[in-house]
Amino acid sequence: MHTSSRGAVSLAILSVVTGCRSAQSTFNAHGPAAHRIAGLAGFMTILFLVITIVMWILFATALYKRGGTLAEHAPIETGGGQMWIALGGILIPIIVLTVIFVLGLGLLRDFPIHGMHGANAQAVMAQSMKPEIRITGHQWWWEIEYLNDDRSQQFATANELHIPTGRPVNIEVETRDVMHSFWVPALHGKVDLIPGQANYIRLEAAQPGEYTGQCAEFCGAQHAKMRILAIAQSPDEYNAWLEGQRKPGAEPTDPHAKNGQQIFLSGPCSMCHSVRGTIAGGRVAPDLTHIGSRKMIAANVYRNNDAYLEAWITHAQSLKPEAQMPNLTQFSGQQLTDLVAYLRQLQ
Repeated sequence: MHTSSRGAVSLAILSVVTGCRSAQSTFNAHGPAAHRIAGLAGFMTILFLVITIVMWILFATALYKRGGTLAEHAPIETGGGQMWIALGGILIPIIVLTVIFVLGLGLLRDFPIHGMHGANAQAVMAQSMKPEIRITGHQWWWEIEYLNDDRSQQFATANELHIPTGRPVNIEVETRDVMHSFWVPALHGKVDLIPGQANYIRLEAAQPGEYTGQCAEFCGAQHAKMRILAIAQSPDEYNAWLEGQRKPGAEPTDPHAKNGQQIFLSGPCSMCHSVRGTIAGGRVAPDLTHIGSRKMIAANVYRNNDAYLEAWITHAQSLKPEAQMPNLTQFSGQQLTDLVAYLRQLQ
């Protein structure tokens, strides 16, 4: 093998190995439920490979033994081979599927609540299952509300889910439009967001980290760009983050950011978006109170920096066609710079 060929193969193997660590993979488990799902997925993968190898051996054996003419073989009506059909076509598939089905049923205990209704909902809630977070799916972004018995302590954010490590977090999921599916493979399996019905999932992260997720149910043109970022933090860091998020939007001190605030409040931005502490109270688009602190924009598709913010404001339809965010090309260069400066300081 040439050196270049060996290098290409090595690079491909390295890409696969490193990709499994950072990509959305069922085997990249960082929570109790995800570990159980990864265990079942690993068992199924090994079982599939074993069955595949056995089948190829049988195929190879049949091809190797094939020879002669029809005159040398027994007539078709003499029968034979029924046992192979019974074993390979009926018995073995039944055994394999039954084993996987039984193991799958055992995983259901890691989905503590699904579609609670009536008396059953009240009973479950009474057993410390009250959701701390509500996630609402939109085309194509995630609204995330942090719930509290004291409504003054509640707040909303978007696309970036923060949870504490070391304990389970109960989450309610719902949708405002079509069906979606919430999935962060490193922490749990999928749960569907069904119109008119609330579903629930319990996430638990074993260690701090950032874990990417995805809408796992086709929901329209930008389904592939409906991503979510789950950030697991130590309890102290999580509580500090909560306190920071409960505060209203920062008042700008820089002259450019001050001008940007006026542009935001007097223009179309405030009709759709909210910034707590200002007159901007739009509810049809993500809350921007602390957008400057988020790592990504556009449902975690683009980095949260000046260049992408400017591009998103002026040409959102080029970056994410059919999203509800319109192109806003009416701003001058300086107005756009000031507007981005205001958004960036909303930490």
